This record gives sequence, C-alpha cells and structure tokens, in this order.
Amino acid sequence: MTTAEVRSSKKLRPLRTLAVDDESAACKLLSLILAPPTFQCATASSGEEALVALRREHFDAVISDLHMPGISGMDLLTEVRRCQPHIAFLVTTGVDDVDVGVRAMRCGADDYLVKPFRDSAVLASLESALHKRQLEQEVEHYRRHLEEMVAERTGQLQSALRQIERSYEDTLQALGTAIDLRDNETAGHSQRVCRYSLEIARAMGWSEKQLESLARGAYLHDIGKLGIPDGILLKPGPLTEEERKFMQQHVQIGFDVVKDITFLADAAEIILMHHERYDGGGYPRGLKGKEILVGARIFAVADTLDAITSDRPYRRASSFESAFETIRRVSGSQFDPQIVDVFLSIPEDIWPMIARNQRSALQTIPISATGIDSVPIWCEFDS
Repeated sequence: MTTAEVRSSKKLRPLRTLAVDDESAACKLLSLILAPPTFQCATASSGEEALVALRREHFDAVISDLHMPGISGMDLLTEVRRCQPHIAFLVTTGVDDVDVGVRAMRCGADDYLVKPFRDSAVLASLESALHKRQLEQEVEHYRRHLEEMVAERTGQLQSALRQIERSYEDTLQALGTAIDLRDNETAGHSQRVCRYSLEIARAMGWSEKQLESLARGAYLHDIGKLGIPDGILLKPGPLTEEERKFMQQHVQIGFDVVKDITFLADAAEIILMHHERYDGGGYPRGLKGKEILVGARIFAVADTLDAITSDRPYRRASSFESAFETIRRVSGSQFDPQIVDVFLSIPEDIWPMIARNQRSALQTIPISATGIDSVPIWCEFDS
C-alpha cells in the first residue's frame, strides 16, 4: 500500500500541493493527477504568484517548472529552501533539459519530472519526496527533543552540583567552627583572615576560581591545631623550644588531613605553606620567595594583620596602624614586597570595617546565612 493509500484509509487531511507553471495546460494536468481525496492542488502561473501563495497558505509540496519569465523555477527553489526547508520540492523540465533538472536537485530539489507528465511518475516522485521530508522533520523533532532532554538533564546536574557545593560549604563551616571552639581565645580568626586575604587577592585581580581556592585555604589554615594538645595550644605564656616545635607540626597535620580531598587540593598547599617566610626563615620546609605559593604569601600578610589586631592569651590587641607599620617594616624579609605594596594601597579603613562586621556577624547570625559576590559564603559577609 502506498503512502497516499495509507493516508486515504486513515482519512487524514489532503496533502496540499502547489503547481507552478506559466503553461496553464501543465497546471491543469497536475491538478487532475493530484486530485482529492488524497491531494488538494492549487496552481500559480509564475514564480511571483507562487511566493504570494506560499506566504498566505500552508503547502506540503511544490511542483515548479524551471523555465518561467520573471522568477525562474531555480530562483523559486532557492527562496523556498531558505524560508520553508521542509517543503517537498519537485521541478519539471522538458526531455532535452534533464541536465538542468539534475542541477536543480543539487541545489535542493527532491526530484525532477520530465514533460509530458505520466501519472505514475508524478505520484511516485511526489510520494518519495514527501516521505523524505517527513523523515527529515522527524529527525529534526528528535534532535530538538534530545536538546531539550540534555538541557533538562544539565539543569538537574547543575542543581545536584550546587547541592554538593552546599554540602562542601557546610562541611567547611563545621570544620572552621571546630577550630574556633578548640582555640576560643582566637574565635573568628579564620573568618577574618579569610576576608583579609580575599581583599588583597581581589586588589591583585584574581579570578573567582582563584578566590575560591584561596578562601578555603585561608579558612582552614589552622585545622591542624585540632591535633595539638590543649596544654600547648592554650598556654597563656611563651612556649618552650620543644613546645614550639610541636606547635609547628600543625601545618603538616592540617595538610595531611585535607590533601586527599579533591576539592581542597589547592587549599592543602596553602595550609602547608602558611608559615613560610619570604626570606626562607619559615617552616616547615624553609621555602623562599617565589617557591612559596602566592596564595600562602597573600595569607601571610592577612594572618599577621589579624594576629596583631586581635586579643591573644598572652597579650592584648594592638591598633591597625601598628599592624600596618609592622608589615611595612618586615616587607622583603617576612613578606613578599609586591603583595605588601598591594596591601598598603588598599584604603586603611577597609580592614577595621571587615573586622567589625565579621565580629557582629558571628554574634548575630550563622556563618552560612549571608554572603557577597560568588566567593564561598562560609567566609564572606556583607561589608
């Protein structure tokens, strides 16, 4: 059973065709061949008239003569393929112009018919062209459906990733809280140095991805102190040489804790290097200059700023002005001078404002309740 017979048996709508020829006899013959109930054939005597009809009505197929005055059949083919690519398009030509018909197929025609027309040839060619276009539309529909499915799945994946990131942030918040609870005298230190470090890095033009890695390292820099005995960690006076060496182990302990956690790989390096000195006099490896990760060099300045301006068990906090002077004095020895220059270029009132806001946030809201920009919310607060 042919496609036309199947359509007729299912009582589907007639296939609308447009016959285009400047010879009225050709149009009339096509109208007779493409008669109801399977087909409904309209006619046009020129390319211009055909374009008007195509803009006004829906057609499933066009059968056009190639040689017409004004807009030729080839021009009509080009315009139809541009505007309505899924319409079946057949061209008609004389027996001596078969090569022209073949060229038309190369330009997008589905087939060519040779005059005078034979009913069987017209129906077979048209059926084949319609079937081809139907398959193309099904493929296009499948492609669009696939794109929609991919977009939907991508959205679901992004949502899942956001939930995972949220879990990461909750985990980091819990770790940071544990550090502060362990060393209650320096409560809020991790959050402050995180904010200070980010302020310097932003002034250096760091990307959001770089800021995220720095934030995690700065926030977790003291996680290794969870492995230091209270007698050493909370000692109100100076440490002995043996106690000092034991305390220095916290950087390696912290590194070992997080080094195998994939999303904390960059943070682990900052944790390990955050007590290195620019002149090589730090620990645990005695790294010097550019050997020290730039995030750790930034953190060193931020850490010293908070250490000087915060109360500690063995001394009271000093002013920010005193901290600026100290950091300026040891630039080039303890700190990278380029990073110190960036730090000192930032308006001085920024630092106490960050400290005040962070302390206020700790007293009134959970760490995860507010954030700015796209830096991890576990170390960002509205300023």
